[in-house]
Amino acid sequence: MRVTAIIPARYASTRFPGKPLVLLAGKPMILHVAERVEAARQQGILDRLLVATDDERIERTVREAGFEVRMTSPDHPTGTDRLAEVARGLDDELLLNVQGDEPLIDAEILAALIAPLREDPELPMGTLKTEFERPQDRFDPNRGKVVVDERERALTFTRLPIIEDVPPDQRYFNRARVEAEHARRGLHVYSDVGVYAYRREFLLRFASLAQTPFEKGERLEQLRALEHGYPISVPTVSHRALEVDTPEDLSRVEAVLAAKKHS
Repeated sequence: MRVTAIIPARYASTRFPGKPLVLLAGKPMILHVAERVEAARQQGILDRLLVATDDERIERTVREAGFEVRMTSPDHPTGTDRLAEVARGLDDELLLNVQGDEPLIDAEILAALIAPLREDPELPMGTLKTEFERPQDRFDPNRGKVVVDERERALTFTRLPIIEDVPPDQRYFNRARVEAEHARRGLHVYSDVGVYAYRREFLLRFASLAQTPFEKGERLEQLRALEHGYPISVPTVSHRALEVDTPEDLSRVEAVLAAKKHS
């Protein structure tokens, strides 16, 4: 099974324009991500990596650093749609969506993401989960939450607090299933780790599906798969890599990079 990691990167981010090219420890962030994924490739975890962008500045930066890059349409509403455009020109069976704002992504995370789809050919898609670092993260609307069944398949994803923290009139996808699971065995809520694996055929099908109400309401693309009836594997990893969502996150990531350099 050939595995390709695709790093979607666009310049015109609403919250942080130019984010892929912002300097971290003197190097554009997109190159930190590419180098971390390349390290996983060298360990045999995946076979190929490329960056997908709609911006010539990002394309030039990535190409000059020696990484493969594909130019894509500027009109894609989501990173998954950008991924699907690239996937149409590939024949690799398994495709990974590694966000371009995760300069600390590591091989352990990517290996865990791939493993369930290697083991079960019926699984079309996978993501990851981990324990919350802080209890208050359960209330952070920027932090995705996930609950799973006993096979580690997703029951729901949400940006809201789940079950005991939610007012009775609050709705989100598949609440009845989640409440039934909670009553049966107690509910463990995890932090969603935003990397994804897709079988190529499913990714192309997924991109053609209409966006669903809960996906649009929650701004979580994986809800489209659940609402259309497709299972998602969600194994657990020991940590999540620090992401750069806002300019304020840069100093935290730079501190980690500096500590790694001097360790």
